[in-house]
Amino acid sequence: MKFIAGISRAALLCLLSWEGAQQSTLGVSAFVPSSTTNVVVPSNNNYAVTNAALSRYSSTLLNAEAIKITMPALSSTMKEGRVVSWLKSEGDAIEAGEAIMVVESDKADMDVEAFEDGFLAKIVTQEGETAEVGAVVALIAALEGDIDAVANGSVNGAAAEPAAPAAAAPAAAAPAAGAAAPDVEFSQLDMPALSSTMKEGKVVSWLKSEGDAVEAGEAIMVVESDKADMDVEAFEDGFIAAIITQEGEAANVGSPVALIAANEADIPALKAYAASLSGGGAVVAAAPVAAAPAAAAPAAKAAPKAAAPASAASAGGRVVASPLAKKMATDMGVDISTVVGTGPEGRITAADVQNAASGAAPAKKAGAAAPAKVNKWTPASGVIAATPTARALAKKAKIDLASIEGTGEFGRVTADDVKIATGEMKPKRKAVVAGAPAPVELPEGLVPFTGMQRAVSNNMVATLSCPVFRASREIEMDAFNALYQKVKPKGVTVSALLAKAVAKAIEKHPIVNSSFRPEGTFFNKDINIAMAVAIDGGLITPVLKNANERGVLELGENWKELVDKAKSGTLKPDEYNSGTFTISNMGMFGVSQFDAILPSGQGGILAVAGTQEYIVPCNQAVLGMKKISKMTVTLTCDHRQIYGADAALFLKTLNDVMVNPGQLV
Repeated sequence: MKFIAGISRAALLCLLSWEGAQQSTLGVSAFVPSSTTNVVVPSNNNYAVTNAALSRYSSTLLNAEAIKITMPALSSTMKEGRVVSWLKSEGDAIEAGEAIMVVESDKADMDVEAFEDGFLAKIVTQEGETAEVGAVVALIAALEGDIDAVANGSVNGAAAEPAAPAAAAPAAAAPAAGAAAPDVEFSQLDMPALSSTMKEGKVVSWLKSEGDAVEAGEAIMVVESDKADMDVEAFEDGFIAAIITQEGEAANVGSPVALIAANEADIPALKAYAASLSGGGAVVAAAPVAAAPAAAAPAAKAAPKAAAPASAASAGGRVVASPLAKKMATDMGVDISTVVGTGPEGRITAADVQNAASGAAPAKKAGAAAPAKVNKWTPASGVIAATPTARALAKKAKIDLASIEGTGEFGRVTADDVKIATGEMKPKRKAVVAGAPAPVELPEGLVPFTGMQRAVSNNMVATLSCPVFRASREIEMDAFNALYQKVKPKGVTVSALLAKAVAKAIEKHPIVNSSFRPEGTFFNKDINIAMAVAIDGGLITPVLKNANERGVLELGENWKELVDKAKSGTLKPDEYNSGTFTISNMGMFGVSQFDAILPSGQGGILAVAGTQEYIVPCNQAVLGMKKISKMTVTLTCDHRQIYGADAALFLKTLNDVMVNPGQLV
């Protein structure tokens, strides 16, 4: 290189050191500064500076800085990618860690994130178009005022730039080429390239163990790249035969990390094959590597920036966290916006979430809430945003993807959306809105019957072969209620008083106390009133024996004793299966009218509803109107031996007893 006489040594050293610093930082980000054009540097002494580096970097001072977004290598076999959709438009501001486009590779659709802040100046590859790995797909301007300058700049030769991960894949796989693969059907899971600058990845955790079955589209491991932690999905069904790269270890992009067997019986053979792969040098231990002397100065300069944990939220209030950290925060109930990130640029890692959940890490100071940013985009004409697994499931089920509403990010159709559409899966409950009451946890699934519940079920089924009819009547309750208020202090309940009234009516109509026999009608000599009682885990009917012959005080004491036994489960069989007529009372629940199912072996059951107030005409009242209380009762009878007239006469007699209850005491 030639320099004209007159340039000082200090200026020359400064220029050369600046050039070295610029070159050492070019490979740090996935976004490479755009090529610049040579400019003529004026000189008072008419000297011509011919140094290429001086010409190249002088233009950076004069032209707007452009950052290239290249097509990333999303898998070790990816050669080109298609832009499914842009999540940002030209001129929009972007932040580091924010998804800006969706790319379809040879394996899956994935979001591509920005790794630097700036403004989207120009979209080179439009939606629906394809670009080779490493080709420039968009340009980002560092400053909003530089958008026009960057958009009008040249990107010639950008597509020719090779992608480091794609080139590294064959090289990484080379050590394993000499191993003899077993003659079984299997697939090799390689370390994917999760970003265009990724050289190696560390296995954070395996979500499956050796021997476990996996399905296409199922996440099987979490990989930490140079940018973020991401879930890696299986692309074929099978069984995890061998894990080559263990948790905490790193492997070069394209190196085998696991083997998936198509058949479970082939796992032993593939384990032996995996030993030869792991011994070939493809796996790189996750140990610190000494930095080259030339890079020592930039690393030392950057150390103070990473010394203290940084806030994961950018100026816009957006939280930057790894996918695993977000998942763990959701599972642990941790508000991720309060977690202090210790990763690169303050990114929240899984360890940060664990520390926050255990109280080992300080919570981030609350800041002013920023308005939420809403990303809206519309796919290109004819493009339906869906995951590969969703497309495969929809094709198998013969469902048009356009008819399915996507619930994935930015409206993408997921595998769960397809399963819900086919009825294979129930819709997921929507997330609770902040400030709204928590959803009620309802029981789900089969709960086996208890012995009592099974007996009730069998008894109900047994009644289906019995022909029944029902008759209802309203009964005035004012006199009955007045009597109850008198005897209530003595321990007499409504149930005991009702049983006595029904028993007195049965005395005049014994047919309703009968039961059917194939040979004829069987009349029961005793009037035993069974009263249905709901208890925890079932239904039981304690029996007040000879209710027509006993006083209400005795019946009240007996009923209290029977209810206590029913609740404690100590009733004797004779105390709940000897009834000849049953009463089911739901008046205390405010039920206005209902029908009861006839118990097997009995001729009648009376359904008692709640008391309601009515206004009726009255000649003795001052205004010609008075208020009365009425109750509706419904009698269900076995129509084989009891007829409609029998039921009507019984209800009439019961009404007379209730209206004139003096005979009950």
